[in-house]
Amino acid sequence: MRRNSSGMRYRTRYRTRYGTLLLLLAGSILAVFYISLTNGSFDIPVKDIVLTLLRIHPAADYDLILFEFRLPRIAAAAIVGFGLGIAGTVIQGVTCNPLADPGILGINAGAGAAVVFFMFLTQGQTDAGDLFGALAMPVFGWAGGLGAAVFIYFFARKNGVLDTQQLILAGLAAGSGLGAATLFVSLKMNPQDYEMAAVWLAGSIWNSSWTYILSILPWLLVLTPIVIHKARLLDLYQLGENTAKGLGVKVEREKNLLLLCSIGIIGACVSVSGNIGFIGLLAPHIAKRLTGSRHSQILPLAGLIGALLVMAADAIAKQVFAPVELPVGIVIAIIGIPYFIYLLYSTQKRR
Repeated sequence: MRRNSSGMRYRTRYRTRYGTLLLLLAGSILAVFYISLTNGSFDIPVKDIVLTLLRIHPAADYDLILFEFRLPRIAAAAIVGFGLGIAGTVIQGVTCNPLADPGILGINAGAGAAVVFFMFLTQGQTDAGDLFGALAMPVFGWAGGLGAAVFIYFFARKNGVLDTQQLILAGLAAGSGLGAATLFVSLKMNPQDYEMAAVWLAGSIWNSSWTYILSILPWLLVLTPIVIHKARLLDLYQLGENTAKGLGVKVEREKNLLLLCSIGIIGACVSVSGNIGFIGLLAPHIAKRLTGSRHSQILPLAGLIGALLVMAADAIAKQVFAPVELPVGIVIAIIGIPYFIYLLYSTQKRR
């Protein structure tokens, strides 16, 4: 009885702590949302924002700034960050590699190369309001990310087992090759399209629109619940493939399904935001430090942390360096590279 009661108290404390973390993250996201909505090259008082959002005497200029520029950009940052955080957690769980990341493994590069190739084919005929372009870009991104993942997966197999060290090497090789191919294709574009592709590849959401947001939402709404539903499998993979097989898990089939889901999410996000790296690395690690090793808790937390990181980086890129505006991918890289070096150092030290 004492053991049961102590176990119940521990679970209650854990749930309370987890709920508190979710509330703190939600509060932080709301704070960044408020800063991004009210501040910029043209500051808007809170009263005018409320009146405009509630459609009470909306001013034409406020209406344009809020609904055509700031709200789509904030929403895109939140959705992309959430998706990359979820996808990065899945990839780290499937590969059992704490250094695995969609950007480092070349999946971002594959999705980005496919989207740039789509831009080259359309020759700038698609824009932020074009429904065909907005819907087609995530499909191209998914196909490119899938092709890169198949290449990496093929070369990372050793005696029927996924070699994590080989995985990193294959990912780096694929990323370098695809980056070179992307640069070659972009140089064949006309100057206007090349400029757009260059900004996009650096990781930018400045050209986000409601059409692009609606194009990636179905991917997240369909694939994220599948991943969260299979979170227990990610816990079992940490015990080793043989243990998971002994418990009746069809390891290869489930791994392939989880990887396909994560690649679909990455492709959709990259089609809107470009090559934003390190979110898939940072968000899962921060979530694990905060909540433990259960992926049913890690996944939602990593998604919220990813959303917060991209929203905050976009606010920094837009305001701190004004009147110059940096791509959000550069701001995240400034934060992510030192953290990646720290992870490399700590991993080598444990060995």
